[in-house]
Amino acid sequence: MNQPARRTLTDARTHSGRSRPPVIFNIGEVLAQLSEDFPSVTASKIRFYEEKGLIAPQRTPAGYRQFREADVERLRFVLALQRDHYLPLKVIRDYLDAIDRGEGPENLPPGVSIAPRMVSDEFAVELKSRARRLSPEQLRAESGASGELVASLVSFGLIAAVDGHFDDHALRVAKACTALSSHGLEPRHLRPFQAAAEREFGLVERAVAPLSSRRDGASQARAAETAREISELCLSLHSALVQDRISRMDR
Repeated sequence: MNQPARRTLTDARTHSGRSRPPVIFNIGEVLAQLSEDFPSVTASKIRFYEEKGLIAPQRTPAGYRQFREADVERLRFVLALQRDHYLPLKVIRDYLDAIDRGEGPENLPPGVSIAPRMVSDEFAVELKSRARRLSPEQLRAESGASGELVASLVSFGLIAAVDGHFDDHALRVAKACTALSSHGLEPRHLRPFQAAAEREFGLVERAVAPLSSRRDGASQARAAETAREISELCLSLHSALVQDRISRMDR
């Protein structure tokens, strides 16, 4: 891939023997760097991330944004965590704040263990690789599910393969169902969870419809973020209701 045009505040050739001057990008050049790995990124989405405090590009006296390499790496980091781990922006911002303070994050969801470091090109590749395509054999090996259980999960619509491969969502479902099977709960018992998930998604979809119906990138980003927040609240409500019923068992 051809590298996008880069501009510096001063010509690097005049700094022989000195530290390289900072490389400065405009928003179009940032999009050119990110679009291959993140086709859905737009200028509006980048401005939305700035509005949320995830990035803080410098401004020229005329008000134009100026992005340094660290800003681009930070954007890669945010985009990769959203795409590959579906984290809400609030969690990502807390994580970035911890990194900026030189601390380790304490509030990431279980299963996310990424060292607090500046995002390099290698790290971007590492994050991208986490959105894996798993063969049926890999799914069985990593989840501990038998071939019979995987086939049953597919037949009951709890997981689905695309082009013969499964994603990380299917892996999480398979792991949970493998553990539940040890308690006598089979896939046929778990279909209500799929129905409940579809009903919950319908509620979320209706709630964000005013935003998702707009075509600009910022509105789409806000719709996705709002959907994640509502989903988390629904999960918290579900957990609280179930825990309330369980608590009554030993009263």
